[in-house]
Amino acid sequence: MNTPIAIIGTGLAGLSAAQALHAAGQTVQLFDKSRGSGGRLASKRSDAGSLDLGAQYFTARDRRFVEVVQQWQARGWVAEWDPQLYHYNENGLSPSPDEQVRWVGQPRMSAITRALLGALPVHFSCRITEVFRGEQHWTLLDAEGQSHGPFSSVIVATPAPQASGLLSAAPKLASAAASVIMEPVWAVALGFETALATDLEGCFVRGGPLDWVARNRSKPGRDSHLDTWVLHASNSWSRQHLDLDKEAVIERLHGAFAEMIGCPLPPPSFSLAHRWLYARPASAHEWGALADADLGLYACGDWCLSGRVEGAWLSGLEAARRLLEHRQ
Repeated sequence: MNTPIAIIGTGLAGLSAAQALHAAGQTVQLFDKSRGSGGRLASKRSDAGSLDLGAQYFTARDRRFVEVVQQWQARGWVAEWDPQLYHYNENGLSPSPDEQVRWVGQPRMSAITRALLGALPVHFSCRITEVFRGEQHWTLLDAEGQSHGPFSSVIVATPAPQASGLLSAAPKLASAAASVIMEPVWAVALGFETALATDLEGCFVRGGPLDWVARNRSKPGRDSHLDTWVLHASNSWSRQHLDLDKEAVIERLHGAFAEMIGCPLPPPSFSLAHRWLYARPASAHEWGALADADLGLYACGDWCLSGRVEGAWLSGLEAARRLLEHRQ
């Protein structure tokens, strides 16, 4: 039996790597500090139904990703979302249709990673704090002091600031990960008993606290008795208000939403806030994945490429390719 490969992180990058390795006959074990898979594709179940608080949609440009997204569509995991798009700036609100094909998980964004995980072995609520190598194999240590292993290789598929500490056995990889600046985003969800009198379903915002607004229930497969909206603050506003109380964040972003929406805004019957500390890389890179093949240590994530959902999937695929290539 193959000595298994450890994958830390069950976002799209980690699961892309896991799928490719599993398909090549390798044994994998996954670890995640959260209670479920998804990373920034995660969705939150709430009294207002399921809400996409992280990635709002994704696009597919690379031929390989286009093909896999078509497979996901055939399996019912994703669907096209064609929202009534607007832009908002100092001149006000204006329709802004485009030809971009946008995809969403169905019935929630996390449906994608849940389907990809399938029956692969995974340890949830398990935060790995240290990765160290003995004479031949790797061992992982978690926050509870438990050790896991042995593993032939390790793939770190977490946000760059978290990855850098887990890559200490390969200083060049750790240094590269530590050089990546990740931007925060505050996300707020609002639910209204009566549907807002607007055609707007998605809006790119320039200036002020907001960056993006979406009518969550306009996405395919969503089911909610409320008119649910997700607001994303801009990176700069989120950075400036990183430690603001959640209720204050809701109040500020609700106010900004009321100012831009262009119709009367009643008090919400539901609200919540979530802080994404590492929402997206500040700039794109062209690493594909980080690798010390001789050690058997790898890192992947959207921060290794474009910062987009597609970049996460391609980076995981690249990490798996490099690992398998070294074993030939």
